[in-house]
Amino acid sequence: MAESQERRGAARVTITEPLGARARASLEVRLIDLSATGARISHLDLLRPGVIYALHLSPALGTLALSVRVVHSRIVGTEPSPAGERILRYESGVVFVGLTEEQRTTLERLVAQLVPNGKPPEGTPPGWRKTNGGPS
Repeated sequence: MAESQERRGAARVTITEPLGARARASLEVRLIDLSATGARISHLDLLRPGVIYALHLSPALGTLALSVRVVHSRIVGTEPSPAGERILRYESGVVFVGLTEEQRTTLERLVAQLVPNGKPPEGTPPGWRKTNGGPS
């Protein structure tokens, strides 16, 4: 597990309350965790690894639209549809691509605001600053 933390390049904050987003303009997703470099999301339709999608964060997070590349996607279970059928539930890891400096700054500020009690999340690299959530 420590190895995957090092590969990420930024500590992730676990999202404890349901926060939605959209991918592919119409696919509702739920944020599981978020960092300044990527996120883990849960959704009900396949997102293909290697493909770039637009991820629109919930207005509760500041209505931020970001380009993401899917790193991996896997089936994690099923849930019932309104018609009573079973639908596959996926989790995907995505990395942000082509961020502007303004998007990066906004994202870092958002991640810092999500950190409980102003403490860095577990696995945060040395040099993390509580004031803005970015490296020193």
